[in-house]
Amino acid sequence: MTHAGKSVYYFGFYLLILGATLTGFPNVLLSTFQFPETNEIWIRVVGVLVFNIGLYYVFMAPTRSTLFYSISVYTRASILVWFIVFVLMGWAPTPLILFGAVDMAGAIWTFFAMKRK
Repeated sequence: MTHAGKSVYYFGFYLLILGATLTGFPNVLLSTFQFPETNEIWIRVVGVLVFNIGLYYVFMAPTRSTLFYSISVYTRASILVWFIVFVLMGWAPTPLILFGAVDMAGAIWTFFAMKRK
């Protein structure tokens, strides 16, 4: 597997764990990061979506698809931007930026790994 593939592969496992946690035990994660607990279905829906995106990452990582790697860099980097906007608009608490920072770190890792080949 290429260096970029490994970065995408490992990020996929982060998404699988995050998605499974949001689906199965959302309030454990929410309270850890000082978000209000919820019993609404939407947090679990998001968890399923995150988990499924994680599957894409894990299964696409070994394919050497530079298109997939590239689009993952752009989409993961945009997450931090969106989350900062959400916080600045008062729609979300500041700890949300931590999740965006993880996405940005993964995007940077993949970006430089693609240059390394």
